[in-house]
Amino acid sequence: MKILERLFGWMAGLAGGMAALALSLAPALAGDPGVFQGITEPVFDVTLSLPVPGIISSLKFKEGDFVQTNDVILELDKGLEELEVARRKLIMENHKTDWETTRTVFDKSSSVSRDELLKKEADYKVSLAEFDEAGEQLRRRQLVAPGAGVICDIKLHVGEACAAYEPVLRVVDTRHCYFVSNIESGAAVGLKTGQKLQLEIENGAAPIKVEGQIIFISPVVDSASGLQRIKAVFDNTDGKVRPGLAGVVVLPRVRP
Repeated sequence: MKILERLFGWMAGLAGGMAALALSLAPALAGDPGVFQGITEPVFDVTLSLPVPGIISSLKFKEGDFVQTNDVILELDKGLEELEVARRKLIMENHKTDWETTRTVFDKSSSVSRDELLKKEADYKVSLAEFDEAGEQLRRRQLVAPGAGVICDIKLHVGEACAAYEPVLRVVDTRHCYFVSNIESGAAVGLKTGQKLQLEIENGAAPIKVEGQIIFISPVVDSASGLQRIKAVFDNTDGKVRPGLAGVVVLPRVRP
């Protein structure tokens, strides 16, 4: 019983000592920088899909490959579409020749009426539009990179069926990243876009220190939490930071 009493007494004394220490440090901490947690995100991160269904016939890159903007990543079966493009091209060229011949005759003689010339021109323009439409249907069977980045998370492979708008793969560019944080509205008072901030990103034992630049400050404050969202961009060309890792941003607190 006495042992328990001594233990409780020791714990009460420790708690009292910690409270006194906190009170003694409070004035000093009031002027120290504020630290707020956040998360890192890649600037470019898209999941790609195709607008038409089909069977994947070729996959030109693998996971981990870097692709440039407008690179063709994969293709669906396209035999019928290629034949349709060739057919529409022949029709279009035939109508074009017919229209040009009729126009030459119309310019040199009166044996061709203007109505007939206009009809030939209309037939040519319609066939040209149908040829362009066939070409667009063919292009829709290619998955093109909308931006530069690394391919990751390929969900479908050669020989597999792909439904329209089904997620196929993901392209991520980690050369530039965002740091997104929700900070106290009072600490955000002096912030402005373009301002430089010091960021510390988790990386095992030693955090990675980088410099970020504010590109967005939310114009509203969350009424429930009193927090305001900010977003800073930082260079990650060396690839040291893996997007998705947490970190902190250090802000000078506004003094009363």
